[in-house]
Amino acid sequence: MSDDQGFQLSPMELRRLRFRNIPIRVVLPNLVTLLALCMGLTAIRYAIEEDFVKAVTAVMAAAVLDGLDGRLARAIKGTSRFGAELDSLADFIDFGVAPGLLLYLWALHEIKGLGWFAVLAFAIAGALRLARFNVMMDDPSKPAWHAEFFVGMPAPAGAVTVLLPLYLHFSALELPASKAFVPFYIVYVLAIAFLMASTIPHFSGKRIGRIPRDLLIPVLFGVGVTALLLAIYPMELLAVVSIGFLAMIPFSVKRYNALAKAEAEKAEGSAGAS
Repeated sequence: MSDDQGFQLSPMELRRLRFRNIPIRVVLPNLVTLLALCMGLTAIRYAIEEDFVKAVTAVMAAAVLDGLDGRLARAIKGTSRFGAELDSLADFIDFGVAPGLLLYLWALHEIKGLGWFAVLAFAIAGALRLARFNVMMDDPSKPAWHAEFFVGMPAPAGAVTVLLPLYLHFSALELPASKAFVPFYIVYVLAIAFLMASTIPHFSGKRIGRIPRDLLIPVLFGVGVTALLLAIYPMELLAVVSIGFLAMIPFSVKRYNALAKAEAEKAEGSAGAS
């Protein structure tokens, strides 16, 4: 028997390795991801049934669950390559396909060719955004401050903000869904698709993990008020959140450029001293 053959595993050992037990801490985040996927598909179902308020609610539920699965996986040390791939596939359905179909079935179908083009552009931008995120996530050469930013608009944020015309339609403003307004909606969808596919930096918010003790009461009060507003005026609140997120983009670009400039100056100073 050769040395290579001496280290071969028996069929029973191979079978045991293949079917080894998986810790429940690895399974739980994947269950949350699958639940988010179900919410995205349910949103499409409600859109087909023209119940757009419930469809929006399902997309928002998918966004909340998407924010929980990653944090849950890191908290219980249940991260896995399988979970990362599953999360990307679910995100594409939830935030790349569902929002575009909602808008198309709501108003964009009034101009079928251009409306469907906008939906396709948004879905493609979502796919490219997710693929780029997966590639850049494994880059060890990134400076630490890059963790404060996303490259391009995140897919969940894109899904929330692209539905702004629909929020305004079902809010107190009652923005029309008539054919005359559809070209403006198409331009808006294409603009959000561009932000997702672009390299424009956006604040990530991942560094927000701990609340200062002296701010605990104000934060709890703000969360409570937000929850009440979401229950009473959901569409108006989502519209404000979307507009606020878009308004933050210039500030994130300014902050990113300032940090990049400081790093460049630091590198030049180190090179000059050496």
